[in-house]
Amino acid sequence: MVHWTAKEKQLIASLWGKVNVEECGAEALARLLIVYPWTQRFFSSFGNLSSAAAVLGNPNVHPHGRKVLTSFGEAVKNLDSIKKCFDQLSKLHCNELHVDTENFTDGFSSLHCRLLGDILIIILASHFGKGFPPACQATWRKMVRVVAHALAHEYH
Repeated sequence: MVHWTAKEKQLIASLWGKVNVEECGAEALARLLIVYPWTQRFFSSFGNLSSAAAVLGNPNVHPHGRKVLTSFGEAVKNLDSIKKCFDQLSKLHCNELHVDTENFTDGFSSLHCRLLGDILIIILASHFGKGFPPACQATWRKMVRVVAHALAHEYH
């Protein structure tokens, strides 16, 4: 179980309350698909993802990005039971979608940031600027690692 300090919980909750889930979710998924194009294979039902312009204009990216970030918001609301929040999604990734665990890391080492989490941190920094100081960034880095670990739980 992960230990969250009162300060970490406060940093997570206060920033999350300002996040536009629709906008940031769409941006996060679009960046994932553009920056790491090999991830597109898991979204073949989305249709044309052949270029950055195609990804940005794809009508399926926006709602799925919102869905992804909405589920991330559930983790924010349940910091003490994140693994439980992602139990069903972890099973879906493992048993039905057969998503390789390498997709939860950048492929170089477990010390590197998680892909989508890393992108989310970039987006938060760009949206909030000075409102996302180093202490907040460190807390969010911890948060995205915990979420990625919870998503990979079924594989362990």
